[in-house]
Amino acid sequence: MWVTCSTELIKTPTAVALGKFDGVHRGHQKVIQPILHKPADAEHTYSSVVTFSPHPQEFFTGKPRRLLTPLDEKIQQLELLGVEQLVLIPFNKELTALTPEQFVEQIIVEKLQASRISVGQDFCFGSQRSGTAIDLQILAAKYGIPVTIVPLETHPDDSPLIEEETRISTSLIRQILEIGDMERANRLLGRAYTLIGTVVKGQQLGRTIGFPTANLQLPPDKFLPRKGVYAVRVSSAIATNGITLKNHWAVMNIGDRPTVNGTNLTVEVHLLDWSGDLYEQKLQIQLEKFLRPEQKFASLEALKTQIQLDCTIARKFFTTEC
Repeated sequence: MWVTCSTELIKTPTAVALGKFDGVHRGHQKVIQPILHKPADAEHTYSSVVTFSPHPQEFFTGKPRRLLTPLDEKIQQLELLGVEQLVLIPFNKELTALTPEQFVEQIIVEKLQASRISVGQDFCFGSQRSGTAIDLQILAAKYGIPVTIVPLETHPDDSPLIEEETRISTSLIRQILEIGDMERANRLLGRAYTLIGTVVKGQQLGRTIGFPTANLQLPPDKFLPRKGVYAVRVSSAIATNGITLKNHWAVMNIGDRPTVNGTNLTVEVHLLDWSGDLYEQKLQIQLEKFLRPEQKFASLEALKTQIQLDCTIARKFFTTEC
């Protein structure tokens, strides 16, 4: 997939899905679908997801924003959908000053040379978010560019956090991840929430109690769910040194390791029934179930007993799921 943050390097003409697309969740996937279907009698267009960098909220607040899908992960998910191009429009003062009319003329028509557009029903654009999806449809029609407005994707759910039927959104998924409800978060995403990181050396305390762990270094802008222990599946993001893992059962801890007076947040994975050297390996971790919150134990022996129980519960979960 071609990725560019330069409007001069965009492959044109394009079929464009416009939005922020953090998470590439089920709602985003519905917005992207219309640009993937190419009319047989039409000229070739590059199916293009067009989003903004940095995230608009980060630009306006001046504070770094943790993302459900940092750039590398977003690229991976879009490639799986069949998108040919990702365009990262620089989100700056110049862009925010454009009126809806100027945005369509300068970005949609001149830079993207769009032949058709797809947006979500709640899409806003232009100075002070003054343009709506309907406005885009009207403005683009002046240039002969059809705009598909995709209805909001909803999902019935009986959670106390959620109405009987609610819009699937990035903010809602973040809220659900913060309480550790992986099953519900994964349903809204349309896939398992994933962490992708490189194994680095930690304090190696796990091996002293019989549970060696892979310490993961993650992208600094990756959003992490609730602290605690999870049942996860581990795969090699890149096969190296002859090691290839695929959906291997494991338990993972996200936390500060209070039992050993830890002060830094770590992400550590213990692979069930496996041994080997994973240093420098890039791993993909799919979070399937939250097992328990992080807690401080009176001794390393008590911690060891709990980890044994965690492994037993994880095995039972995976056996039942399979």
